[in-house]
Formats: sequence, C-alpha cells, structure tokens
Amino acid sequence: MSFIEKAKKKLGELTGSNDGNVSSASDVAGQSTVDKVKSEQGIFDKIQNFFTGGYGTKEDLRELDRKLRDDYSAVFKRMRHRWEEISLSALKAKKSNDDYKKIIQVMDRVEAKINRADYGYAGLMDRKGSIKENALGSIFDYDRALGTEINGLEQNIEEIYIMVESENWSETAPKVRSVKLSLLDIEKKWDGREKQFRPMEI
Repeated sequence: MSFIEKAKKKLGELTGSNDGNVSSASDVAGQSTVDKVKSEQGIFDKIQNFFTGGYGTKEDLRELDRKLRDDYSAVFKRMRHRWEEISLSALKAKKSNDDYKKIIQVMDRVEAKINRADYGYAGLMDRKGSIKENALGSIFDYDRALGTEINGLEQNIEEIYIMVESENWSETAPKVRSVKLSLLDIEKKWDGREKQFRPMEI
C-alpha cells in the first residue's frame, strides 16, 4: 500500500461514526467534532499534494498551515468559553478548586503558542536535501494524533458541562483533574510539533 493510500486510510478511520445511544447534547458535541475532523482532513489532503505531487507554492503551503492552526485555535476558544461556564457553576455551588483556574491558564498559554507558531509545513521546504517519504509520514501522523487529542479534550469538556448542569459533582472532580493533565500533555506535544517542523541546516 502506498504512502498516500495509507494516509487516506488513516484519515478515513478518524471519521468513523458511533451508533451508541447518547444524550442530545453529546450528539451535538460529537457532530461538531466530526465536522472539525473532516475539515482537518481536507487540509491534510492538500498538504500531501505538495510533497507527494509537487503541487502549489511555498506560500500556498504556509496558508494551509495557518488554516490548520486557526482550526486548532478556534477549538481552544470554544473550550475556554465552555470552561468559563463550568467554572462559574462550580463557584456558585462551592465546588471550585485550583484545577478550574489552572485549566483556564493552560488553555490561554497553549492557544498563544498556537497563534504565534513560527514553523509549519512550509518550513519543511526550507530544508536542504530531499524529504524522505517515511519522515513526512511520521510528521503527518504526529499532527493527526495531536488534532485527535485536541478534539477528544473538547468532548471531555462537553461531558463535564453536562455533569455540572445535572449537579453530578461526585464524578466531576476526577474528570476536571483529567482535563488538566490532558491539557498539559497537549502543550508538551505542541512544543514537540514545533521541533518537528523547525528548519534544518542539513
């Protein structure tokens, strides 16, 4: 199976639907995530064309990378807005703790890193010598996995919102801590993404 076929197969797996019974709020959140993943897939398909087929210019590629980062940034804005609602409810119920504030801080920090990122797929075109197909495939896999984690985090936050709305505080606390740890992991991986794309001298 060729690299492109493998990539398309992996991309297709991200949009698999779930027929299980969930609440209407979860349905909306799930559909939003599916739409988001499909949008990212279109970007990844276009990026592949540059390196496997040589289509387009460096500026075109830079624009695609900007679009991908804009998508990530939009997710963080949605998550922050939702988390503010969650935090306010926790505060009113006297269930708030340091994790709620920490999550806001980390969200702001990661979004700032996404918005000011200097390197991306266009940076790969600055590298001397050819880019091997397996190395490019590794970068695609890294970026797709990161996007999947961000989308998964948004779903987890929506689940917490539903629990908070139903005042299910006993199960909320451990999930809040899990969100904080997931955010810190995403931040670490975003830092790793920039290292992946940093132009090389040789």
